[in-house]
Amino acid sequence: MGFIDSLLRRSETSVPTLQEQMSTALTAAQQGDYDAALAIWGPLAHLGVARAQNNIGACFSGGLGVERDTGLAIKWLTLAAAAGDPVGQRNLATAYFRGEGVGEDPLRAADLYRQAAESGDGAAQDMLSWMLLEGELITPDHGEALRWAKAAAEQGVASSMTRLGMMYHNALGVERDASEALRWWDRAAARGQADAQAMLGAAFHLGAGVSRDPFTALAWLLRAKAGGSELAAPFMGAVGASLSDAEVAEARLIAESPLPEPVA
Repeated sequence: MGFIDSLLRRSETSVPTLQEQMSTALTAAQQGDYDAALAIWGPLAHLGVARAQNNIGACFSGGLGVERDTGLAIKWLTLAAAAGDPVGQRNLATAYFRGEGVGEDPLRAADLYRQAAESGDGAAQDMLSWMLLEGELITPDHGEALRWAKAAAEQGVASSMTRLGMMYHNALGVERDASEALRWWDRAAARGQADAQAMLGAAFHLGAGVSRDPFTALAWLLRAKAGGSELAAPFMGAVGASLSDAEVAEARLIAESPLPEPVA
């Protein structure tokens, strides 16, 4: 029995399984102990475990527990991606997208994002959707952008939920539907996505897909502004002017309070 096979089941000497070793390493990394994580990932990466190869590559890319080395990062991410690891494909795509350790190549990046997206990686689905919608680096395809945004949104990716709202609002790859736009913005806003909060506030201000409600509009716009969204500013003056000082103060209190746990 080979070494990898032995890791996949407990032996008579209770050797930790591959899953147990990877879990131990991940826990160590999450606690900031990259030395311990790398001590596990390193040997596994050399034995061909694709996710360990990705993790080693990510450490070299970010300088986590090792000296930052984009060349070594690309080496390990390329091995992980070639082995079909979706996270490795996504991380290698990001390197090509940014030109880190390799020449900037948006077409190669899009191809790798697509491979990872087809394997179900939500972050890759989200990025591929954005690239297809923007159409600045690759050929635009609003229908495909919509499909991948929905796939990512179903996995809880808030930025894709926000994008879906924009697409329904602007009739990009789908018929205009203010109510559906509002639904996606509401889901993303509940997860703290600032741009979605801004658009939700604007919808309550304008009565787009929902009854006009300046008070609720201001509360969402204030959250959005605090979260760094630049989309809130054009609406805040008009909304605030329509409310009393007491209502504005109450809206601020609501905006400063923690969001409840979002409903799935």
